[in-house]
Amino acid sequence: MTQELIDLRNSILEQRYADALAIVDELEGMSKKAILRQIKSFLKVLLIHLIKNQIEKRLTNSWTASIRNAVLEIKDVNLKENKKSYYINSDEWEDFILEEVMEEAIANASEEVLNGAYNQFQLGEIVDKTDLLQTSFKFLTLTYNHSSKTLPNAIAEVLVQLPGGENWINRKG
Repeated sequence: MTQELIDLRNSILEQRYADALAIVDELEGMSKKAILRQIKSFLKVLLIHLIKNQIEKRLTNSWTASIRNAVLEIKDVNLKENKKSYYINSDEWEDFILEEVMEEAIANASEEVLNGAYNQFQLGEIVDKTDLLQTSFKFLTLTYNHSSKTLPNAIAEVLVQLPGGENWINRKG
């Protein structure tokens, strides 16, 4: 990016505005790609923990902390600087999850679910992907409907609905 900024400066100083605008476009593209990569990383963490919950039918404090953090970070990163629009709109998540994240999350989760009892192909057959999508949408929708202040409590309300959620909230086994 440093070279791009040097080139941008030189283009402006030399009054080559078309070149400068092309560099600005390139920088914007690089920035958006980096942001989408961040969102993908947090989304993968969310899905891994939802897969573990779906298969193991339990919820741990560690998993809830990871889910909560992933959702909070997705909200923060997804909101553009203007605070009015998003990098991924609410109706774009399904394609993003299915095309960018789902299979990688299943592969990574296979190392953790039931201490690695399934390889990624076996786990891919067992995971209810429709349910996984619906559950992830519940959390992702919260990022559009809640402020950063109210979001943690809204996340907890969805966590309680997951398998093992009642035991988790009541701190039982």
